[in-house]
Amino acid sequence: MTPRCVVAPALLLAAVLAAPHVGRAQTFKVARFNIGGDGGTDYLTAEPGTGRVFISRGTHVMVVDGASGKVLGDIPDTPRTHGIALVPASHHGFITNGGDSTVTMFDLASLAVIKRIPVRTGGLDGIMYDDFSDRIILTNHSRPIGTVVALDPKSGDLVGTVELEDNAPEGAASDGKGRIFVNNESKNTIQVIDDKKLAVLASWPLAPCEGPTGIAYDRATDRIFSGCGKRSVVVDPASGKVVTTIANGDGVDALGWDASQRLIYIPAGRDSNVTVVHEDSPDHYSVLATVATMRGAKTITVDPVRHVAYLFQPEYGPPPPGSPPPAPGSRTPPGPVVAAWLFAISH
Repeated sequence: MTPRCVVAPALLLAAVLAAPHVGRAQTFKVARFNIGGDGGTDYLTAEPGTGRVFISRGTHVMVVDGASGKVLGDIPDTPRTHGIALVPASHHGFITNGGDSTVTMFDLASLAVIKRIPVRTGGLDGIMYDDFSDRIILTNHSRPIGTVVALDPKSGDLVGTVELEDNAPEGAASDGKGRIFVNNESKNTIQVIDDKKLAVLASWPLAPCEGPTGIAYDRATDRIFSGCGKRSVVVDPASGKVVTTIANGDGVDALGWDASQRLIYIPAGRDSNVTVVHEDSPDHYSVLATVATMRGAKTITVDPVRHVAYLFQPEYGPPPPGSPPPAPGSRTPPGPVVAAWLFAISH
């Protein structure tokens, strides 16, 4: 399908202020591209400065030009794929495949698959690159307990494993000084990992946060941002305490951070929007806008060079005639993909 860009008047959105005292309203533009392709989705990853966006599609990863929606390439055979991490220094990318508990290692330039790396813990989900330790970090919904697994980004070799307190670890972020912070969605905690020794250092409660998923670390102010349903939190890593909260939508599954712009993007799949927040100071934050997207768009990525945030969500048609009704709580889509929308938010 030829990518189709839509920039409707409704998508040229003025800021919606979250409170009367906020006085820094901004306008955010949204471009929407129908990129086609089959499959559902989980995470997507923007390659800083190049405009390329890597999008998980269930059994393959699409590579798309974020400025035009043009499909640039495809990485096949990634069963139940979840996330993508990019390591420019080693010229490698990595994809988590929950379906067969492997990580696909590929060449960043050609997109050719280099090898499949078995990860015995299972439950592969989140993935990130830690520049301090020069390691790929996996956060896995392993059973009976979640794990963090570290890989070497040059060879793909497994370096070590850490057992967590929760079987539903979500996002991870690095302070660039030797610590990794992992959100535990079921226990509503952050665990602190020594990324050289691969050992747990601490566990911090995140109340009033419920279901922490997305996470980012501001290295300039030493603050952790944890994306939570309806109310996200800011944590001081010196004390492990929540210093303030941010109101946002429901259905959060990731969090975007543009460090030079000091902007946090919190997507809400159930409420079909993104809350855009400005960090005024380490403990004070202003909601600038609530940007409309579409139902289900719950993960996000930010190109910190081009200052564009991207979301992706397939649009499903009705089920074929005679199809059985979905089981209660099933995540199976109602019907085939009829459109696949990439959203690009800029200001």
